[in-house]
Amino acid sequence: MSLSAHEAFLRACWLDVAVRKPGNVSLASPGHGMQAAQFLTSADVAADALCWPGERVGRRIEAAVTATRAAVGCNTNLGILLLCAPIARAAEDVALPLRVALQGVLTDLSQDDAAAAYRAIALAQPGGLGTAHHQDVHAAPSVDLRAAMALAAGRDRIARQYRDGFAELFDQALPVLPRGFSLPESRATGQPDVVTTAAVQALYLHLLASAPDSHIVRKHGEAVAQNVMAAAQAWAARPSAAPPLDADPAFAAWDGELKASGLNPGTTADLTVATLMLAGLALPPPR
Repeated sequence: MSLSAHEAFLRACWLDVAVRKPGNVSLASPGHGMQAAQFLTSADVAADALCWPGERVGRRIEAAVTATRAAVGCNTNLGILLLCAPIARAAEDVALPLRVALQGVLTDLSQDDAAAAYRAIALAQPGGLGTAHHQDVHAAPSVDLRAAMALAAGRDRIARQYRDGFAELFDQALPVLPRGFSLPESRATGQPDVVTTAAVQALYLHLLASAPDSHIVRKHGEAVAQNVMAAAQAWAARPSAAPPLDADPAFAAWDGELKASGLNPGTTADLTVATLMLAGLALPPPR
């Protein structure tokens, strides 16, 4: 039996900050004017709205962003919520495999879903958002949410998941996790073990090494994002027999360098959380 969407979401969000992921806020390393506690609070206050039984995806996103903004006063989780809301909705259809149910959720997205998601994005005020020639989030949408995301898929990796049915996460990201991987219980258990930490870091590095981070591209340009991706490729190629990444001072130094330069691979972190949530829903929970 898999975890509930509510529990899988909370566990994935906890791992997001419990494990050092260079450039991202973690318990080991704050950054970008934010602390790990804000991300944990955000997950706690957003979880009920995200897993609102029977509710439309757009309303889940809007309610979760509203709760987050009221609790922490900044954007800690917009990308996570955009990715995890359709996953949570799909998890309610227990008669179908998760991937099949998710395809149905995406196909069913409406113009009202788009309007609610646009309001949520405007409220969250993500860095480097800018404007678009078609279906700009600062205006009322005239298409459904999946169609709106498809228009942005070429420049935004989160939008690409909507267009492609989360194929990247199912086909490329999930297989990076080791056989038998499970989401540990929440932060009450303390730090994740070495095996779990290594699995999350390998997943994050795989995602960061496979494409320029959309958030970095928006704020700093393609060339900078390519440089970060190249650095991630070097870390991802580290031999499996090497000591844990957290035992290498250079890994923590890279984390600090990214933060000192204002480089936050936030989209990659969001994709990591969504993949971990999928793992919690598709795989058995820990004993």
